[in-house]
Amino acid sequence: MRVYRSEVLVIGGGIAGITTALDLLDSGKSVVLLDRDEESVFGGLARESFGGMFFVDSPEQRRQGIRDSTDLALRDWHSFAEFGSDDTWPKAWAEAYVQRSTSDVHRWVRRYGVRFLPLINWVERGEFRPGNSVPRFHVVWGTGKRLAERLIAALREHANADRLTIHFQHRVDRLLMRDGGVDGASGVDENNQTPFEACAERVVVAAGGINGDLERVRQSWHRDWNMPPAQLLNGSHRFADGRLHDAVTTVGGTLTHMDKMWNYAAGVHHPRPRKPHHGLSLVPPRSALWLNWRGERMGPQPLVSGFDTRRLVTDICAQQKQYSWQIMNLRIALKELAVSGAEFNPSIRDRKPFAFLRDILFGNRWLVNEMLSHCLDFVTAVTLPELVEKMNALQGDQAVQLTAVEDAVRHYDSTIVRGPSLMNDEQLRRIGALRQYRGDRLRLCKFQPIRDAKALPLIAVREFITSRKSLGGIQTDLQSRVLAAAGQPIDGLYAVGEAAGFGGGGMHGLRALEGTFLGGCILSGRAAAAAISGKFNS
Repeated sequence: MRVYRSEVLVIGGGIAGITTALDLLDSGKSVVLLDRDEESVFGGLARESFGGMFFVDSPEQRRQGIRDSTDLALRDWHSFAEFGSDDTWPKAWAEAYVQRSTSDVHRWVRRYGVRFLPLINWVERGEFRPGNSVPRFHVVWGTGKRLAERLIAALREHANADRLTIHFQHRVDRLLMRDGGVDGASGVDENNQTPFEACAERVVVAAGGINGDLERVRQSWHRDWNMPPAQLLNGSHRFADGRLHDAVTTVGGTLTHMDKMWNYAAGVHHPRPRKPHHGLSLVPPRSALWLNWRGERMGPQPLVSGFDTRRLVTDICAQQKQYSWQIMNLRIALKELAVSGAEFNPSIRDRKPFAFLRDILFGNRWLVNEMLSHCLDFVTAVTLPELVEKMNALQGDQAVQLTAVEDAVRHYDSTIVRGPSLMNDEQLRRIGALRQYRGDRLRLCKFQPIRDAKALPLIAVREFITSRKSLGGIQTDLQSRVLAAAGQPIDGLYAVGEAAGFGGGGMHGLRALEGTFLGGCILSGRAAAAAISGKFNS
């Protein structure tokens, strides 16, 4: 059996594990980092992400004239979270994040050469409950790929890099205990099936959540969402399978809020899948009509993205069949269609400012053509009857009713024709409100009808619920120490990032304000490293 030894063992090579290792190297600790994936994709799910980060009273906000404060942000957080009375650690982590996001996350990533787009996105504004009162979603110039690459480069080039050993394709199956504390882990090198043990004074679990295992997702499905959908797409990491959650509970750790997840409502099949049920999450066009499986407009409150992502999922899951359609035209698609993540945002990912401006001003034609040509969930037509025929052919039934689709489109378009002063439609009111903010106005049509001879073809997109992130996880204190059922820390064991529900076993509560996932990985990783190095400052 192969044996590795170090002062600290970090299990997981995503942003949380990399952050922990970086700060540990700063303190001169010897570190072994085990990652189950291949070296070519080092960086975890963050490497594939869009790279949005939530900051409070940031330099970018100030330059844009946005007045924010920790009091306002914490008020918004609690509103969206709907914490329970016994959510002591989630509340503590929420407050810690709001208080420290700019000082301990923003400034820290800037130190490694990470920069942000100057215009901040305004997401999760809230619907029936207040959400983000001001824009806080800062997009990394270069997406999550750039963030991962800068931090990985910092690891490789660190003055203490000789104190770091990284092993890829290493699957950890269990944690090792001695004298009541955790002092290592064991598993298998999946490259050659050789067993190993990794011995350390401290062990940090940074192995992600459970949402890459769709069976676990179904078992933990929240009661608000009815039964799990018959077809569920996977937008999580393929190794976010909960294996380390099981290992932690075996040594006495506590899991909390495992039914709380951040799933997306507008998932489509990846054109070139790299895992079973591989899904992409669309950023749903606000000017498109969102219809249920029969072609009826969702309502009475229409589905519009950017306000409450969880509500979108809840409403779709309340339907008899838990998938949906969006109908738009080419003009809407060019202006508004987007896909979350680094892969389908090449102008931002590759930091090409002129290409980015071209996409903003003239429409993202590359993306639209890519989806229309290669994604099986997109169909096009010149007329509504032809479009509905193709929708039913795609699904393999006659569920979509032409009369329902025609009624929805006719009513919506005729409301637009009446003019802004007579637009008695909630979706159109929201479009009008959204266009007041410059960041939304740039990517939002000005009251575009669906049937428009100058905007053809018509486009229908079949959309599925997509599993993405675990909001619950391993319960931890503010030092990222794993807690047992009685509330006491387990000696030698820490959990960070999504494994810990991004801190405390569920710091987001029921909903996330978005951008807090990458930031939560960094803050919890830094807290663990500080505690291990004796530098923790509460």
